[in-house]
Amino acid sequence: MFTMSVLIENPAACEIRSVIRFLNARKVKPIKIYRQICEVYGQNAMSDSMVRRWVRQFNEGRSEVHDEERSGRPSLVTEELVHAIDDKIRENRRFTISALAMEFPQISRSLIHEIVTEKLKFRKLCRRWVPKILTEQHKTKRMGSAHQFLTRYDEGGEE
Repeated sequence: MFTMSVLIENPAACEIRSVIRFLNARKVKPIKIYRQICEVYGQNAMSDSMVRRWVRQFNEGRSEVHDEERSGRPSLVTEELVHAIDDKIRENRRFTISALAMEFPQISRSLIHEIVTEKLKFRKLCRRWVPKILTEQHKTKRMGSAHQFLTRYDEGGEE
């Protein structure tokens, strides 16, 4: 049997399910399928019970390896909401999460905090919300300043 020396990292779930479907069609037992998946994709790729569940579904006639659409609670976070919160923060960077929660009563404080920190990438600094990441303008300004300092240093010598 062929043994791979390099693990395939970050496989798509449908890729692993395709392997399960293929090996199941070749009448390979679920435990052997699981072992082969672990050998190629690593121990955390899929659990033994999930392999058995997929084998059972394929044996029952399922042919699709992609997830089925699930009906669930619709997300409250929309692009319009993210832009509205961003605009409010840019109007007054001293806004608190509580103040934003009063401006947007339909959303919980924890969801507002998640939007501000995860979606908009802001963090609180000296009672102000500032972007976590540098914009292109910031990077260009930093590069210009660094170049200016180096030029001054080179012209100044060992002074």
